[in-house]
Amino acid sequence: MQDIDFSDARKDGKGFRFPGEFEITAMGSAGADLPVHVPRLLEGHGLHVLHETVRYKQSAGGNYVSVTVSFRAQTRQDYDAAHAVLRADPDIRYTL
Repeated sequence: MQDIDFSDARKDGKGFRFPGEFEITAMGSAGADLPVHVPRLLEGHGLHVLHETVRYKQSAGGNYVSVTVSFRAQTRQDYDAAHAVLRADPDIRYTL
C-alpha cells in the first residue's frame, strides 16, 4: 500500500487530527458475529472502543454484514493499526 502525503492538508488545517475519535467499518461474513468480534479485536490491540456507537447492517442476501464502530486513536499509527488488525482477521473481507 502506498503512503499518502498529508503535508498540504496539515498546512491548511485539514485532515486527521490526533488524538481524536474515528469511525471504522468492517465487512465480512454474517456468520462471524462481527458486531461482537470487531470491538474485541480493536480492544485487543489496546484501542478504546466507544461501544455505544456500534451499529451493523446485513446485506440483502443475508450473507454479509457491515459493522461500524467509533474508537479513540492517540496517533496516526493507532488509526492505521486499527485497519491493519481488522484486515488481518480471516472473517473480515475489507475495512473503510
